Amino acid sequence: MGMKASLITVLTLQLTLGGGRNIDPQVHIKPYFPPALPTLENLNTLCLQGNGRPRYPASCLPASGYGYVHRAGNAVNKIEAWFSQCCNRGVAQGNKQILCCAKQAWKTGLSHFCFEEYATMDLTHKCCKKKGKGRWNCFEEQAPNPSYLPLPSYTAPLIPLDQIFTWDPKIC
Repeated sequence: MGMKASLITVLTLQLTLGGGRNIDPQVHIKPYFPPALPTLENLNTLCLQGNGRPRYPASCLPASGYGYVHRAGNAVNKIEAWFSQCCNRGVAQGNKQILCCAKQAWKTGLSHFCFEEYATMDLTHKCCKKKGKGRWNCFEEQAPNPSYLPLPSYTAPLIPLDQIFTWDPKIC
């Protein structure tokens, strides 16, 4: 537990102070990618503690290399912003609709991540190689933070997004 607390402290300081270039970028993303599948059990924390989970601004990552980390960080940034849209912007009403919206945001964000993974010469994430439910089950099983617990004393920076998420309530 001491090692995990130390890692979280270092991660918090690095992300808060913008010093991500001082440590291996893999350390930044591993504890938070992939994000967990939204469920009724984690929905409250997912919605109420969103600003306490890491974001990955460009200043936090090396200018070149670490393509996977950039793609994973971008996916987390998108998904977290879209969760906020589902939870806080009046797009969805009530837990069932908010959960449906969050699940769509999760799947859309990870689908974009997989599309970007296949567009590179890097090795593709193992979950992206799967299809349908197998892909989503893989990402869910790989999620290191299934409860969506926030980092202590961390406030996420605002990161402008280049893609808009549109929730389709008819899918619910």
